[in-house]
Amino acid sequence: MHSVFVDIVPDMVQTFDISHLLHWHLPLDLAQQFKEPDLAGDVGKMWNNFVKTGQAWAFLGGLILGYLVKSFTTFG
Repeated sequence: MHSVFVDIVPDMVQTFDISHLLHWHLPLDLAQQFKEPDLAGDVGKMWNNFVKTGQAWAFLGGLILGYLVKSFTTFG
């Protein structure tokens, strides 16, 4: 048991060292690219796309059809 642990530990240390070296080779401008969040604008774009592509009508039709199917198939 002891020899297995001793064999694994150097591999773990070597893996951490390699990941540490790779970290410093990443371009630094990735962390500097920041876009101010515009939640209201993003929700508006999503809603306009939802209506423009017809998904709103499909959703409403599915609700109505689902309600009708549920109503006709329940006992009571």
